[in-house]
Amino acid sequence: MSALDSAPLASIPHVPLHVHTEYSLLDGASRIPELVRRAKEIGMPALGISDHGVMFGCFELFQECKKQGIKPIIGSEIYLINGDHTDKSTRLPLYHLVLLAKNDKGYKNLTEIVSEANVHGFYYKPRISKEYLKQRSEGLICLTACLGGEVPNLLMNGKYEEAKKAALEYKEMFGDDFYLEMQDHGIPEEARVNSQMTKLATEIGCKTVITNDSHYTKKEDAIVHDAILCLQTNKLITDFPRMRFSGAEYLKSGYELETSFQHIENRRLIRESIEDCTLEIMEKIQNYPILENTAPRMPQSPVPPGETNETYLRKLSYVRTEERYGEMNPQIIERLEYELKVIEDSGFAGYFLIVADFIAHARKKNIPVGPGRGSAAGSIVAYALGITNIDPLRFNLLFERFLNPERKSMPDIDTDFCIERRGEVIEYVRELYGSDKVAQIITFNRMTSKAVVKDVSRVMNYPYQKSEILAKTIPVVRGKPRQLEWMIENHPEFKKIYDTDQSANEVVRLARKIEGTNKSYGVHAAGVIIGDIPLTEIVPLAKSKEGGIITQYSMDHMATLGLLKMDFLGLRNLTMIHRALDIIAETTGQPRIDIDAVTFDDPKVYEILSRGELAGIFQLETSSGMKQVSRDMKPSSIEDISAIIALYRPGPLDTGMIDEFIDRKHGRKKIEYKAPELEPILKDTYGTIVYQEQIMQIAQSLAGFTLGQADLLRRAMGK
Repeated sequence: MSALDSAPLASIPHVPLHVHTEYSLLDGASRIPELVRRAKEIGMPALGISDHGVMFGCFELFQECKKQGIKPIIGSEIYLINGDHTDKSTRLPLYHLVLLAKNDKGYKNLTEIVSEANVHGFYYKPRISKEYLKQRSEGLICLTACLGGEVPNLLMNGKYEEAKKAALEYKEMFGDDFYLEMQDHGIPEEARVNSQMTKLATEIGCKTVITNDSHYTKKEDAIVHDAILCLQTNKLITDFPRMRFSGAEYLKSGYELETSFQHIENRRLIRESIEDCTLEIMEKIQNYPILENTAPRMPQSPVPPGETNETYLRKLSYVRTEERYGEMNPQIIERLEYELKVIEDSGFAGYFLIVADFIAHARKKNIPVGPGRGSAAGSIVAYALGITNIDPLRFNLLFERFLNPERKSMPDIDTDFCIERRGEVIEYVRELYGSDKVAQIITFNRMTSKAVVKDVSRVMNYPYQKSEILAKTIPVVRGKPRQLEWMIENHPEFKKIYDTDQSANEVVRLARKIEGTNKSYGVHAAGVIIGDIPLTEIVPLAKSKEGGIITQYSMDHMATLGLLKMDFLGLRNLTMIHRALDIIAETTGQPRIDIDAVTFDDPKVYEILSRGELAGIFQLETSSGMKQVSRDMKPSSIEDISAIIALYRPGPLDTGMIDEFIDRKHGRKKIEYKAPELEPILKDTYGTIVYQEQIMQIAQSLAGFTLGQADLLRRAMGK
């Protein structure tokens, strides 16, 4: 950092309260980790967030500020109308207003306001009425916002008395937590409004606070933000006229703010508005305990009167296990008791009952349900309750891979449903637990290298054909395009264009700065949140483009907040199997085949797989390479099919491990074990380590680990 960046910048203490991040989609360019780092670097003790109409980035800001040691201030710049926000027939003016949460009460009110605006008030923008705001003003600090705010907008248009009336309305709502906001980005209208703001503040007995409408982090990032703005407005950088910012919308220090306010003679007022008022607001902000609480929040599972989650799960498990196995031998009872103790001690009995209930509902409604996948298949309790249809004893699956005393994180059961009827299961959950407690999870679509090269080429007017050639050089690895930094360092063809074509060089340099920025949002393919209380008390909600209710925080943040996440996967293969069984029954006149009762020893199935005929087979129809592996392996058991799926991935393919497995299976290579203890563990996979469960068993056998400790080792290896 230069001398210019150090002493003067930090000489006037100041807290930024009007800050837009990349979560003001295609309007903000600041990424939260870098933003917080810069705020700390220039001596800011706290940092606020006020994205347009949403709270997408609030929890990320909270976490990052805690991590970097400055105070987080959660807020949003909402869109306000003087009328019914649910009435889409009216065309009322839309005003900006900055709301900051002082405490948990303010946070809850803010999430309700933002959720209501997005779910019920959305009309081009997420709108909220002044009447709704009045009912939920407790715990909130209010700033009048930029020129788009009601008070400054009225002042700008020469309506002083109307502005005064509006300001008094807000003052009545928020009391001493209402501040008249002044900004200066070199726009003539701002100077005119600011002089009237000081007069208005005196007349109504209100304080002024100076902010900067930050949309990017550093001054030199203006070009990045301008390009993002062109993406949003579908313009070229060279277009004129078009929407432009002044170049002053970065994270300014108190010193820079004071320097920009030269048009106001009362220098004491300016210093107070920059320093005293922003620090005063910071002091009003309490911690947000609701966001610190990471304990699991389990909704009440459906249990009969007089039963607890634990007693009912135990009773149900014993009854259903006997139904599954017919005989309760000592091995089964020991395994069942062990699992139940871990589940009870972890407090997850309700989780199993919730999952078992909606799966039972799906089966009752003849909605196809998958047999189970992932680590949950290692649970005999899950098998007994019908959550899975895979016998963990028959396949030697480990419960500790799914849940164990050393692992305290929430269980994660992925459930496959017919892709066409998955929505019915989610709707059942909504009806059972309450529509205000259930939502799907948001995902943010970030600009990848390929897409951003094309986008930046367009706004910079780089020839389309050349941009296509440049973008096509970027390979996709494991579903993700290579990053531009990697391309410059490792890809000769891309590097040649970058070095020899000046325009391409400019495109790539700008694209590198934008790469990874949020562009839009969507809905997680499977994730559903079930809350124990109305979700808006913890997390803001929005409406997806399809009309469903979604969280405004991403999946990782949901888990951190302790909210229960269920995965409802829509699987087309299940739908196809269901239809095929219907057709077979209709055309043959025979009873419908029970797909769950199909055995694993039909030789004709293995003949088909050995010929590489994999079309329509889940997890096997991925590529021509998989077909060749299947032909080479000639699977003869369900274990061989499992091995194909486990081994057909970059690591085993690149190291020749899959060829080694095939050669050992067919006797072309000798099966060897590094230690005699490995033979019972690796016998079924011809001496080759194929599964994560085998890693756990090896750690147990050779190192004396408990299976819980071995699972921690497995997870560490996976990182």
